[in-house]
Amino acid sequence: MSAQTTLRRSVSLTGQSLHHGGDTRVELRPAPPDTGYVFVREGREGQIPATQASVVQTLLATTLGNGRWTVATVEHLLAALRGLGLDNVEIAVDGDEVPALDGSARGWVELVQQAGVQAQARPRRTLVVTSSVEVRQGDRWARLSPAPGLSVWARIDFAHPDVGQQELDLSMHNGAFVDEICWARTFGFMAEVEQMRRMGLAMGGGLHNAIVYGPQGPLNPGGLRAQDELVRHKLLDMLGDLALVGFPVRGRLEAERPGHALTVALVQALGERPDCWELVEGD
Repeated sequence: MSAQTTLRRSVSLTGQSLHHGGDTRVELRPAPPDTGYVFVREGREGQIPATQASVVQTLLATTLGNGRWTVATVEHLLAALRGLGLDNVEIAVDGDEVPALDGSARGWVELVQQAGVQAQARPRRTLVVTSSVEVRQGDRWARLSPAPGLSVWARIDFAHPDVGQQELDLSMHNGAFVDEICWARTFGFMAEVEQMRRMGLAMGGGLHNAIVYGPQGPLNPGGLRAQDELVRHKLLDMLGDLALVGFPVRGRLEAERPGHALTVALVQALGERPDCWELVEGD
């Protein structure tokens, strides 16, 4: 029977946020069994559990709150924690947005690897999808369906000639999160930057923490890390938002033109359909 896990020791880093632009320090701390992932902030009242019930915003990032304070852009960190098999972590922040690092989850993976993973004296519980759940938003859709393990598929479609349509199907086992997904960076288009900044978004964005497309393609000096890096990053975002289920998931996650609002809506629909899943002990 698989045991729950936490960190062996606390680890921290400081980095610039993508949307608000300021620096934030994050400390990842060991947590007791059955804690899940919880955000804490000194001087702010109450914890924020990383669950779908805490979601307050999904515009270009996932923001969580408890009615007294909020923390934004949590998806890459949550994807890394779940992708590395962690069950219980306390996340202390001193700002209102998680650092973007290089625009991917690789820095969070490296931080967890520094801390190490420790088994705990309580069995892990896994949410097993037993019947399909689907949500639609116009011509976009997302679905969770039964499967022997966790797998993800997404298709994206952008008008930019260097992007177009991309799709990818991955089985998330044997280190696939680290090898195939964690390094894929967030992306944006120069044509949209000014509008985003008028909305108070992407204030800290740049070539150091995002792939930025101009009319002729990526402006980043090193180019792309893979030709399909964009769809890989969408899978990263989907896995980060899926972590809001609160447990590891056994099922197949699929999405056509995914986004945070779509995946969060699917997680919320899953919570409203207890006839479509069951919690079992083990992986």
